[in-house]
Amino acid sequence: MTFRQFAFNNVLRNKRLYVAYFLSSLFTVMVFFTFANFAFHPVFTGGTVDSKALFSMAVAGGIIYIFSFFFVLYSMSSFLQSRKKEFGLLMLQGASTTQIRLMVFMENILVGFLATVGGILLGLVFSKAVLLIAENVLIVNESLNFYFPSLAIGVTFISFMVLFLFISMFVAFILRTKKLIDLIKGDKQSKGEPKANIFLAIFAALLLIIGYGVALTVKGALVVYAMIPVIVVVILGTYLLFTQLSVYIIRKLKGNRTIFWRKTNMLLFSDLSFRMKDNARTFFMVAIISTVAFSAIGTLFGFQSYLTKGMVQANPFSITYFSYADDTDKDINNELNQIQAILNEKDIHSEMKQIALNYYSSPYRDEGVLFVKASDYNNFARLVGEKEIHPGEKEAIVVDQSSKILSYSNPSDQLMESTIKLENGAELTPTAKIETEILPEFNGYYIITDNNYEQLGSPLRSSMYYVWQVDKGQTDKVVEAGEKISEKVPYKAQSVDYNVYQINKTFGPILFIGLFIGIVFFVSAGSFLYFRLYSDLEDDKRKFGSVAKMGLTQNELKKIVNRQTALLFFAPIIVALIHGAVALTALSHMFDFNLMKEATFVLGSFALIQIIYFLIVRLFYVKQLKHAIY
Repeated sequence: MTFRQFAFNNVLRNKRLYVAYFLSSLFTVMVFFTFANFAFHPVFTGGTVDSKALFSMAVAGGIIYIFSFFFVLYSMSSFLQSRKKEFGLLMLQGASTTQIRLMVFMENILVGFLATVGGILLGLVFSKAVLLIAENVLIVNESLNFYFPSLAIGVTFISFMVLFLFISMFVAFILRTKKLIDLIKGDKQSKGEPKANIFLAIFAALLLIIGYGVALTVKGALVVYAMIPVIVVVILGTYLLFTQLSVYIIRKLKGNRTIFWRKTNMLLFSDLSFRMKDNARTFFMVAIISTVAFSAIGTLFGFQSYLTKGMVQANPFSITYFSYADDTDKDINNELNQIQAILNEKDIHSEMKQIALNYYSSPYRDEGVLFVKASDYNNFARLVGEKEIHPGEKEAIVVDQSSKILSYSNPSDQLMESTIKLENGAELTPTAKIETEILPEFNGYYIITDNNYEQLGSPLRSSMYYVWQVDKGQTDKVVEAGEKISEKVPYKAQSVDYNVYQINKTFGPILFIGLFIGIVFFVSAGSFLYFRLYSDLEDDKRKFGSVAKMGLTQNELKKIVNRQTALLFFAPIIVALIHGAVALTALSHMFDFNLMKEATFVLGSFALIQIIYFLIVRLFYVKQLKHAIY
């Protein structure tokens, strides 16, 4: 048997040993190929998609590839750590360090080749489903039909073969073999009792409390300034949480006789402190990577929701038209006729209202203050089902925008402190302030009775505002009409449904790309946990095998393993979910917009995926332990 055949048979005859590394590499290739299949689709390469979206996809592909490199490198390093005893036995048989490096190189090339081919084939199987999902998520004018992705196959194959070749050479070059006795007994040597510094443990808690406190209290533009310091503080606090605070808490629990001596808790806690020490860096890495995934997708999803909901909130009417002061009646009538013609062409049923927006001089504002007759305001309010306003003869109602899309300030506060003088000598006092989006005036305005309105005199400036409220169930028609209206009457007329459509069309590719990157990060984090769990499989078999001889039942074994695997999988994810929730809360404070629904959806989806992943891994892990012990 040649050395090449030895390396080949070593892979094929040790499938269980290589399966974790192979599957993680295969999944990485599949994700990259799926993204390439999507990015190289003729609809996108044919010039029908905005160049910025193409550039974003190219950048995202680079990010996925770079992260794949580090992920595969980490997977390979973890894989080699579990093979110390094997390397020791080979050296005992006379293998040199150079031969072991060559064996590792050839094995990695073989696994990389199989993972690359398998990932491409698996990606082809799911390519149509991905294109269908992308077609529904993205807003494109053409269908994303199935095609044979020869370019995506070529790019993926070449890219990952180069990646595996480079990693194989790199790992083989830096591979260091320890003393023979250390390799042979590497999995039997005592790890020593884990220790934690009480001051560092307290410092970890303080860092997290300070980071969370600042992130949750700052608002508006201050969120941007506080972001970098908070990130640094939370990252450092997270590292100390897993390396110091968690170990300190476990040692305290072990010192509590009531808890430690209860049923099988002795087995759980005795091994738990060692696992926390061994897995601290993995936990830290998983928590940070998962937080990045949660925050990135949550931010993209939240920002899209912020823009679309803000657009709808700030524009309660389906179609609006705003005339300028220098527009002639002829120009206005011509543009109104064009809008109405488009609505008639699309067979859109609507109700139209109009109002003169008259601004009167004020000592507080050079541009004047808007005054609105109660009857005009109520006509518009009835159109969208809002409450009518009926001010008294000696009072004025101040109206402020309920949406804070364009401003964090409240300019209407100044109006509440002002007194209004009429031409007949009467004075009106502002008595109440309401928030609504009925009229497009972000600086606030007054509503007064029709009689008092006639006593205001000549306006400082004036313009006309027209609205069309469309019956429900005509969204698609309104979007088509809105596109034509924006072409015929640009800047002055707009359709809220068309604006929302444009926002979704712009954010669709970005959100889809962010979802891809987030999935890669999250699944990679799950794979890190999988490696750490299965690297301890042989130790667990020996440990639980010995305890089983003293009477450990299968139910007790299952209970202990469930707790250990649950801690391994959920400790970093729970920390990441808390980090993500704080980050998205800070984002909502920055925009003064409630993102609770979006944050719950994103974080809940990832938590559900992790639970399913945990249940599957736990099932096979417990099955292997039972098979080896009983």
